[in-house]
Amino acid sequence: MGSKVNFGVFLPFYAFGFKEARSSVLFSRVRDVVLECERLGYHSVWLDDHLMFGNSPVLECWTTLTALSQLTTRIRLGTMVLCASFRNPALLAKMAATLDVISSGRLELGIGAGIQKEEHIAYGFSFPEARSRIERLEEAVAIIKELWTEEKASYKGKHYEINEAVCEPKPLQKPHPPITIGGSGEKLTLKVTARYADRCDFGYLPSIELYKRKIEVLETHCRGVGRDPNEIVMSCWPGGQVLIARSQKELSKAVLAHKPKNVSRKDFERLNLIGTPEVCLKKLRSYLDLGFTHFMLFFGDLPCLDGLALFAEYVMKKLK
Repeated sequence: MGSKVNFGVFLPFYAFGFKEARSSVLFSRVRDVVLECERLGYHSVWLDDHLMFGNSPVLECWTTLTALSQLTTRIRLGTMVLCASFRNPALLAKMAATLDVISSGRLELGIGAGIQKEEHIAYGFSFPEARSRIERLEEAVAIIKELWTEEKASYKGKHYEINEAVCEPKPLQKPHPPITIGGSGEKLTLKVTARYADRCDFGYLPSIELYKRKIEVLETHCRGVGRDPNEIVMSCWPGGQVLIARSQKELSKAVLAHKPKNVSRKDFERLNLIGTPEVCLKKLRSYLDLGFTHFMLFFGDLPCLDGLALFAEYVMKKLK
């Protein structure tokens, strides 16, 4: 499970205060945060994939990543995670290959089965039961990998079919851009992860014990499909969100500012990574001991950049 430690920053649409913003400033807010992540040395930024979320303004993630690819030079660009049913998988393979080329090989493709029924139905996509959605996910990933690596790709599945499809130019990354499969369903999703993923992402889990359980299940599926689990980079979320401050006094202020009214302080601190740099380092090392080498971080004070900077200077540098 690779020894290099990386930190990715998750940037969901709701991190930017879009509700109060004019359309003209939506992208500039994302751009400013991403440029700061690059300056601070983070490994990657990850956008979520929603077409709508109630009446909130939502920028389509693929278009946004394409624009960001031309404003950045080093930071990797990821999707956490694409909904497999929003885009035809062969077309998605073509889009992804193009983005990898124009970003000079910086694409991280995260993909999942999709969980938001409302936006599927509103946009005219079917939303079958979970087993069918995960079947579509598996077929989509198989098609994407084939188009990325074969001169001509043909595939006939239950849900999708391609016939001698050509994807040129191929992605710059070889053998292909890393694929992260999101989800922690033990019977179906983790089996797809075992077969196809370069990195797993179980999503946020509220305890180390649950992460241990998912690792054991994934390793069992790997044995079942004849794959070495050490080929899969292990990624985790050390908290639902991250709040970091130099002192306990500053931290208490941050908790008061960001804790939902209907959540107790005890539960808020239990479910999130909250602490001084020393406390954060201690908590992260317990995940490193389990074999996790990639951390997904959602900073609760975004679009303010203070937490990003403090974490990079006093936590990330020490662990990298």
